[in-house]
Amino acid sequence: MSETLIVICPHCDAPNRLPASRMAEGSNCGKCKKPLFQGHPVPLNGGNFDIHVGRSDLPLVVDFWAPWCGPCRAMAPAFEAAARKLEPNFRLAKVNTEIDPQLAARFAIRSIPTLAIFQGGREIARQSGALDEGSLVRWVRATA
Repeated sequence: MSETLIVICPHCDAPNRLPASRMAEGSNCGKCKKPLFQGHPVPLNGGNFDIHVGRSDLPLVVDFWAPWCGPCRAMAPAFEAAARKLEPNFRLAKVNTEIDPQLAARFAIRSIPTLAIFQGGREIARQSGALDEGSLVRWVRATA
């Protein structure tokens, strides 16, 4: 019997049970029927952050950023490309600290961009500053 993982839908935030052996098969959400993996970062906010961090069995890589931040904007294409490379083994997400300053305060984000990896409901790693795609992918794979 294969291991079953909980994967949170990036569209409707519904938890889905998915056999680990089927992760790369293009599975759809049982609730909204949209793809569980699309190779794009998921926008998170105060309303859906905790379900993605606390309920998902996938490591979650969060980019805390702001639209006025030059390094954040410069890193955005690399983060997008990393999502395509790291899914379905990792979920990448973005938190706009201008819209959700309470999340930035909750995690003591002092500078942006800051990347944090969450697994099992807790933060396991953090990296401040912009990274290129290769460095980002290597850091995530080596950390989680």
